[in-house]
Amino acid sequence: MPHDFRDIEREKFAINAKTCEWTIRAMTALRANIDINIKMHGPCDHLAQGDIFMFNHFARFETFIPQFLIALETGVYCRSIASGEFFVQDNTFSRYLRALGGVPNDYERLLPFLAEEILRGGKVVVFPEGGMVKDRRVLSEERPHPKRPDYSIYSRSADTRRAHHTGAALLGLCIDGFKIGLSTLIEKGKRDELSRWADILDCSEDDLRATIAKPTLMFPANITFHPLRVDQNLLARAADMFTGGLSPKMAEELIIEGNLMFKKTDMDIRLGDPVDPRMHFNWLDRRMLARRVAQAGAIDDLFKPARTLEKVTDRVTQYALTRHIKPLRDHCMAVMYSNLTLNVSHLASRLIMMWLEDGVTEIDIGHFDRTLYLAIKNIQQAENVHLHRGMKNPADYVGIFELNCPQIRFFIDSAVQLGLIERRDQKYCFLPKLQEQAHFDQIRMDNPIMVYANEMAPIHAAWQALERARVEVDHLSPVDIAHRRFDDEVRAWSWNRAKFKDPKYDAINQQETATADSRPYLLLPNGQTRFACGVLLVHGFLASPAELRELGDKLSALGYAVMGVRLSGHGTSPHELQKRTWSDWLASVRRGYEILSPFCEQVIIVGFSTGGALSAIHAANHPEKLAGLVLAATPLKFRNRNLMFVPLLYGANKLMGWMPSAQELLSFRPNDSEHPDINYRNIPIGGLHQLRQAVAEMQRRLPDLECPTLVLQGDGDQVVDPASASMIRRLASKATEIDVQMVTSGRHGIVTEDIDNTQNRIIDFITDHCAIREGEARAIPAE
Repeated sequence: MPHDFRDIEREKFAINAKTCEWTIRAMTALRANIDINIKMHGPCDHLAQGDIFMFNHFARFETFIPQFLIALETGVYCRSIASGEFFVQDNTFSRYLRALGGVPNDYERLLPFLAEEILRGGKVVVFPEGGMVKDRRVLSEERPHPKRPDYSIYSRSADTRRAHHTGAALLGLCIDGFKIGLSTLIEKGKRDELSRWADILDCSEDDLRATIAKPTLMFPANITFHPLRVDQNLLARAADMFTGGLSPKMAEELIIEGNLMFKKTDMDIRLGDPVDPRMHFNWLDRRMLARRVAQAGAIDDLFKPARTLEKVTDRVTQYALTRHIKPLRDHCMAVMYSNLTLNVSHLASRLIMMWLEDGVTEIDIGHFDRTLYLAIKNIQQAENVHLHRGMKNPADYVGIFELNCPQIRFFIDSAVQLGLIERRDQKYCFLPKLQEQAHFDQIRMDNPIMVYANEMAPIHAAWQALERARVEVDHLSPVDIAHRRFDDEVRAWSWNRAKFKDPKYDAINQQETATADSRPYLLLPNGQTRFACGVLLVHGFLASPAELRELGDKLSALGYAVMGVRLSGHGTSPHELQKRTWSDWLASVRRGYEILSPFCEQVIIVGFSTGGALSAIHAANHPEKLAGLVLAATPLKFRNRNLMFVPLLYGANKLMGWMPSAQELLSFRPNDSEHPDINYRNIPIGGLHQLRQAVAEMQRRLPDLECPTLVLQGDGDQVVDPASASMIRRLASKATEIDVQMVTSGRHGIVTEDIDNTQNRIIDFITDHCAIREGEARAIPAE
């Protein structure tokens, strides 16, 4: 290609560094002030390694975000392919797009031009769908074959379904084909080819040699939004007011995409594993590629369709490149769609569509919730599936059993408002609109359930999780459910440990001394699933389940089922405890009781210190199967008089919330613990405030206590005033029996340290009130 033409072309599409820098600053500021939560998943070095990035396309602002993130991470301003309609006129907007690296999709040298850019070290963003796929239907069939998915999308211009564009695949193949061919020529001693091509590409020989030595990596990436909102927003109303009426298409886009940006939305961008085009070439291809590169006078020659070449030999060598286009395209699409970030709305939507396929038009709400919960638990076990945090953090979905799961409530409420579902007589009724064919430009507004179901379709593991859940839901026993719910407790511990290891928490975390295993535990002796008696162990403030583990092991050895609860906020980081309330702690006790109960005919709760206060509150609600309660070193009155200043400090913290540095100074106080390997080193002031509230609630509820109760208290406890024991006895006047035993101890941890035979006192109480009778522990293998 003549140098003068190449210079004109490069000037026409020159990336303007100042424009890019301004755009990055503007988008950074916008990102900080809108509710869209952008998360990039995958190794950071993938952005630096990649040459061609392929994204699915669901909203218009995706055209800018990938380039923005790549520039932030790598400092490279990359090219992108944009619709030719934006470049028809030479106006401010078209010039701005060109300055950002935009190239019209109808430019006659599009692929050769991009290939030259990549060979000179540039990067390219491509949208192989060719436009927004609003219905997210990317599979030709309703139920995909797990090994041979057939991808296609709807084309508005052709009003029919078509395959994805092959441009990215052709680009990758031609670039790597060129690299292979030129490398082969150089290996054969034809060094003049390196010089010739360096001149053609306008780069140095050293740079070109380095470029052809590395593979051209293609990174298919998936962008997933959650949730979809269809309510009117300020942007759409303003546009409608100033234009005197919007077209349905424009109104839909402003509503959906305005809500994505300005209402709390998760945007997950997940880079798939790199695809290396050169892996498609065999030894014969490589020989022909050398000949093709030697014959080519410009990079454009490698992009010519084989049928346009005159010589049969040229057509054969060109075929070495082009015959791999569709397989590479399909491989990239499989990687792209398999990297969907699967969320609860996907599962719920596909579940509804599966029922409709079976002719089921209404379902009990409880049945729906249980099936969906089981599907979540099933998909958590699947490999190579990427889950939205709403299905990884149990706190986001365990409320499903109490109709208190915000993401499901939002999903159902939206469906009701749109006339897709009706609530009636404790059932969800699926209305005819769910199965009606919606217009392509209205489907996101009219039927987001169909959009979610379509988007999930390529994830075969999700189909399996749902199908298995539909079978299991009517056959799983309470014990089976309990095993899954205990798994949630462990996952919650793991999630919060990881979350609060963020570097921003290091100042406090690095002072922590706890090393004991802090996860919750469920001990089922001999793999049994039926026990005459189970014991729920509830640890104290600042501690973890490890605090009572020695007692738990002893009880397990005696044949009792044992559950060690982890109170919310404990066993991870003081920063988590700072964010939890006493009602969160109580909910942990309630969940632990519900998990243990299916394994037992009777349950005894053993609570230590603050765990005793929470245990008493729960026992005052008279849960089924409760046979007794042990309160060890449980406070109604504290020795530490500094606690009276907690409300003042807590109020100061709330006030100082406007000043983060000052708040950090006031938020924590050092803790001189008896057991530094178990307890937090730092006490959140907010946690102390919650402790006071929990004790006050216990004091209020003690008169409702009716079960047999053992109160153990160290007579020289330096944390809890020993008078608390007699106060508990006086307030718990309705208890069928209450035994107060003073333990000779000047320390608080009477159970952990087994002071004055405390553990055997507890075991004796359990034996007396919940004896394991011969033949009542029926051995059934645990899962």
